[in-house]
Amino acid sequence: MSIAEIPTSGLEFFPVSVQLAPAVPMTQDQFFHFCQLNPDKRFERTADGELIIMAPSSGDAGFQDTEVVTQLNVWAKAAGKGKVMGPSGGFILPNGANRAPDAAWLSPDQLATLTPEQRKKFLPLCPYFLIEVKSPSDSLKKLQEKMEEYLANGCQLGWLIVPETRQVHVYRTGQSPVVLDSPRTVSGEPEMPGFVLDLEPVWNP
Repeated sequence: MSIAEIPTSGLEFFPVSVQLAPAVPMTQDQFFHFCQLNPDKRFERTADGELIIMAPSSGDAGFQDTEVVTQLNVWAKAAGKGKVMGPSGGFILPNGANRAPDAAWLSPDQLATLTPEQRKKFLPLCPYFLIEVKSPSDSLKKLQEKMEEYLANGCQLGWLIVPETRQVHVYRTGQSPVVLDSPRTVSGEPEMPGFVLDLEPVWNP
């Protein structure tokens, strides 16, 4: 992932995400090939075509992302249904935005709509369930806006995990977000039967 570093004081730096409008708009195929030419970087794109260069994860943030993907994948394999993708997976939302949530689960019905050719590129859908984990470089407001975008584009259940405040923002279709303070676990019921995320290794990576 590409890094934009802004000095804070002295020689200290912190990574941030950079958002910019390309001089020449890219089609979805062009954006896909652009990402393939930069495999060590992670990009997203807004519905307006603005390119977002994602900041790389710190050690703790990387451990947290891996933890949520692993737990979700263990559940999916035990349940024997659907597929899980991590932050390297890309999606084309119905509004045209390109997003890559930290963890996502695709339902069997969603998988059945994909052609073999579509599976080779960014998937043209919004995940049924997804998780975003806020890293120190992320803006909480922008993540909240992204969660609302996911819901507007077909996501049924989404969790925004904020490690520094030990909060989980729960998003459901047709409902206002619910904020859980310092939960030890969070349940995906009824949308994700049997899936319970253990937050202890997220709070203490």
